[in-house]
Amino acid sequence: MCGILAVLGCPDDSLAKRVRVLELSRRLKHRGPDWSGLYQHGDCFLSHQRLAIIDPTSGDQPLFNEDKAIVVTVNGEIYNHEELRKKLHNHKFRTGSDCDVIAHLYEEYGEDFVDMLDGMFSFVLLDTRDNSFIVARDAIGITSLYIGWGLDGSIWISSEMKGLNDDCEHFEYFPPGHLYSSKAGGMRRWYNPNWFSEAIPSTPYDPLVLRRSFENAVTKRLMTDVPFGVLLSGGLDSSLVASITARYFSRTKAAKQWGAQLHSFCVGLEGSPDLKAGKEVADYLGTIHHELHFTVQDGIDAIEDVIYHVETYDVTTIRASTPMFLMSRKIKSLGVKMVISGEGSDEIFGGYLYFHKAPNKEEFHRETCHKLKALHQYDCLRANKATSAWGLEARVPFLDKEFINVAMNIDPEWKMIKADQGRIEKWVLRKAFDDEEHPYLPKHILYRQKEQFSDGVGYSWIDGLKAHASKNVSDKMMFNARHIFPHNTPTTKEAYYYRMIFERFFPQNSARMTVPGGPSVACSTAKAIEWDASWSNNLDPSGRAALGVHASAYEPQYGVAKVPATIINDIPSLVEVSAPVLTIRS
Repeated sequence: MCGILAVLGCPDDSLAKRVRVLELSRRLKHRGPDWSGLYQHGDCFLSHQRLAIIDPTSGDQPLFNEDKAIVVTVNGEIYNHEELRKKLHNHKFRTGSDCDVIAHLYEEYGEDFVDMLDGMFSFVLLDTRDNSFIVARDAIGITSLYIGWGLDGSIWISSEMKGLNDDCEHFEYFPPGHLYSSKAGGMRRWYNPNWFSEAIPSTPYDPLVLRRSFENAVTKRLMTDVPFGVLLSGGLDSSLVASITARYFSRTKAAKQWGAQLHSFCVGLEGSPDLKAGKEVADYLGTIHHELHFTVQDGIDAIEDVIYHVETYDVTTIRASTPMFLMSRKIKSLGVKMVISGEGSDEIFGGYLYFHKAPNKEEFHRETCHKLKALHQYDCLRANKATSAWGLEARVPFLDKEFINVAMNIDPEWKMIKADQGRIEKWVLRKAFDDEEHPYLPKHILYRQKEQFSDGVGYSWIDGLKAHASKNVSDKMMFNARHIFPHNTPTTKEAYYYRMIFERFFPQNSARMTVPGGPSVACSTAKAIEWDASWSNNLDPSGRAALGVHASAYEPQYGVAKVPATIINDIPSLVEVSAPVLTIRS
């Protein structure tokens, strides 16, 4: 992922201001170590830190139209750039970069071109003819972006908070699916799908339509001029991504340039559930598999760096970001610059274990809509920033616009979890890829129970974090927490520990307001407690907090995990996968 930083309408166009913009841009250098660019036009500065994935030799930014009147700095990938080039008439492109189409689309279609882009992106476009500008972010917020306002009237845009927090009077995340226009003087939402209104869809479930749509989402993301791989935890989502990638990999430019065998990567503590399942899937698919091990102490030692880079104090996000941060460093050391990952499936299909408690299809669907709208503050933020910390790009096919439209238009009755019918979480997705003649995955992997990433890397990871936090946060500190942190007051020692670190890096009130809060069970919103009041006594974002659902759920009375009989009876194949962790001391 590249890094963009722009200061627009700044009264100070002096050399000192240019030096300051360069200084702040360097804070984003980890995102794009391949090239740095800065463009100034009067009181506007556009800077870019490039991670070169497409056209590494000539795609440096900022990018321009033919007469250089339109200037653009972009973070992201435009997967349909070749089709868009064909729609543009009498335009001359300076580079082979996928982002080169943006300035020309603006010339031909004006500000309404954004919905034509198929990809993940954040960009700032400056029209020097009238000094107007637009800023836009992709539909779901896969790429990170912030907007800030200076006391001098300037507007600041940055891929990360650290690029503007010291210089802006107020700042916030730039909302996904929105466009800021200086001509209009404000924001508007350019992404308006049917599901956004939360109306209940009625399209019948067609497994082949769903399968083809997801295969298209994966294959379009194989566009690269550099070595790439797949993240493979052995869970359903990453395994499907890896399986489809392996099927189509030999036809890609990357295979011809870098070798015909796909590389896969998995991270975990020694003996973790993900390492075992990931290796089994890799062997099945024939990938060159890399197991990346870490210890609880390795993770604890990295926490401060993780919070600095990921820019959050959310407990779930930090738990999951840390192993991903450590894995990304190892992957980059192997010469890989892009990976394909499985984020987004649980939000679309109600895959989190608390969805077992959804009382009806209407509530189920509305909750998936809420989760999808909030992804940019959770898994998208983690996947983007934990990888970008080491100059690695993560692509997420489940968040493809066309695929989301197909999946979110399915009558949610089909997504409901019904144990008496053998329908576990994400059954519609599993069934779509349950092909007897040409199997995508082994059956027990295809029907493996949902395991949250921070759990799957090894249960002792979360237990170790809690123990470390308890040593560093006293009972007295917790007693006064509501006075020290009146907004999003930490309710556990682990949350307090992360908050202390975050506030040291980002002490501004605007910064703490960018992080969501509220009670959570197994990655839930407050809906989990509304659906099952008994869970309110076990508030923890770990999947093991899903009492009566997770195969290794916490048992508060005895501290021993037990496997629900319904899971054993309905899905026998899960027992084999879960066997090493059937009994867990909490």
